[in-house]
Amino acid sequence: MTDAPNLLLFRKWDLTGIEIKDPGLKTTISLKKSVMPLTFGRSSLKRFNKLEVNIVERLANKLMHFGKKYAKNTGRMGGKKARTINTVKAAFDIIHLKTGKNPVEVLVRAVEYSSPNEDTTRIVYGGTAYHVSVDVSPLRRVDLALRFIADGVKEATFSNPRSMEEYLADHLIAASTNDGNAPSVKKKNELERIAQASR
Repeated sequence: MTDAPNLLLFRKWDLTGIEIKDPGLKTTISLKKSVMPLTFGRSSLKRFNKLEVNIVERLANKLMHFGKKYAKNTGRMGGKKARTINTVKAAFDIIHLKTGKNPVEVLVRAVEYSSPNEDTTRIVYGGTAYHVSVDVSPLRRVDLALRFIADGVKEATFSNPRSMEEYLADHLIAASTNDGNAPSVKKKNELERIAQASR
C-alpha cells in the first residue's frame, strides 16, 4: 500500500515541518492535513472536539464574529465562512510575500505569543468579591489568542479603506515576532499584568 499523498493547505502550504514550540499548546493546536480547512461544524456539539479542528479553520471561525461588541455573531460576517476562508487565504499569500516563511507557521507563532498564561477570576467570600489570579488551561489559551487576533483585526479594519487581508497579514507577522505593539500581544500582556497584580 502506498503512502497517502501529502495534502497541502489551499494546495500551497505544507503542514508537516511546523513545530509547536510552546509545550503547553502542543496538544491543543491542531495541524490536521487538509486542502480546504472545512469540517462543516462536526466538532461543534462534542465537548473538547475543537482540539481536532485545524487551527486555520478555527481562526476563520473567529473572524466570522464581526458584529458589535455584545452581538458578535450578528454582524456582516456572520455565517459567511467561504468569504472568511478566502480572506485567510489571501492574508497567507501576503504573509508569504512579505516574510518568505510558511504562513501557517507564522500563525502558530502568533497564537503562541498571544495566548495568556494567567487570568483573573472573581471569588465571592463572605459577601466581598475578590479577584484571584488563576492559571489558564491550554484549550482556553488558544481560544483567547484567536479571539484577541480576530478582535484586533476587527477593530483595525472597521470603517477603514485598507483591506482586512492586509491587516490580518500585518497583525499575524507582528504577533509572530512577539511585538508588543501587536494588538493581541498587547491584550495578552495586559491580562497577565492584571493577574500578577491580584496574586
